[in-house]
Amino acid sequence: MMREFKSLSRRDALALASATAASSLMPALPAFAQATPLLARKIPSSGEMLPCVGIGTAIIFDFENDKAKFDERAEVLKTLVAGGGRLVDTAPSYGKAEDRLGELFAATGLRDKIFLATKVRVAPQADTIAEMKGALARLKTDKVELMQLHNVRDPNQSLALLRDWKSAGTCKYLGITSSFDRDYDAVEACLKKEKPDFFQIDYSMVDRNSEDRLIPAAADAGCAILTNLPFGRGKFFQKTAGKPLPDFAKEIDCTSWAQYALKWLLGHPAITAVIPGTDRAQYMVDNLKAAQGRLPDAAMRKRMLDTLEAL
Repeated sequence: MMREFKSLSRRDALALASATAASSLMPALPAFAQATPLLARKIPSSGEMLPCVGIGTAIIFDFENDKAKFDERAEVLKTLVAGGGRLVDTAPSYGKAEDRLGELFAATGLRDKIFLATKVRVAPQADTIAEMKGALARLKTDKVELMQLHNVRDPNQSLALLRDWKSAGTCKYLGITSSFDRDYDAVEACLKKEKPDFFQIDYSMVDRNSEDRLIPAAADAGCAILTNLPFGRGKFFQKTAGKPLPDFAKEIDCTSWAQYALKWLLGHPAITAVIPGTDRAQYMVDNLKAAQGRLPDAAMRKRMLDTLEAL
């Protein structure tokens, strides 16, 4: 959904860690592929299990004529799948991200192992249909696992068109997304009325605006909930840069600040999966480890948040 400006600040944060700590955070990829299975949660509308860490593709997959980036992103996808992940989220509005994903799926042969989510805009029906067809063509697929109506802003928004696509097999699930606080009233009304399979929203330790209303409304409506921007466009890493991980992080099997942010999100029982933007295989490994080991309960989540805010 929204874009995750976090690559540079995350590199800085990792560079500040000791060599010993860094090596423990970034194990060899083949060894990681054999590690403890990832936490997965049920999609409420079907009971299907979805691994709790995926990736978002805004900005990071938006590039042209860059073989080095293409190869790096291929390794990210391979690492996601090798580590037990499946979820990849994109959108036509993310520049060339859908084009690159289509090419990467063709090059890696991974499409059948991916839970692919994309989006269409709220627009006149003919335009929405055209955008859906364009997305499928760019992704080199005839169907996606999840089609989302992007940035809903009308409390009476109908999802009838997406339901038609679901019935036709163009998508397995349908959902809605929101990026703007000003639309929260309308989004809440749509959630209650339409009860989509999925709801996607930006949510992090440094941006909790959706916590009191939209996340509970989506849970009450029976939605699987995806959260993007888990590092708050880099604000989380700016706050934690150069700071030691608190000792109590061991109590939830947490060994990096990135895992700290993701485990805090996954400690919320309503959150189905997180989708951080990821441009390096070693970051993908680190993110996936957030879905292994223990997660924080409500008391630990409060302690984690209080500690972050005191930095």
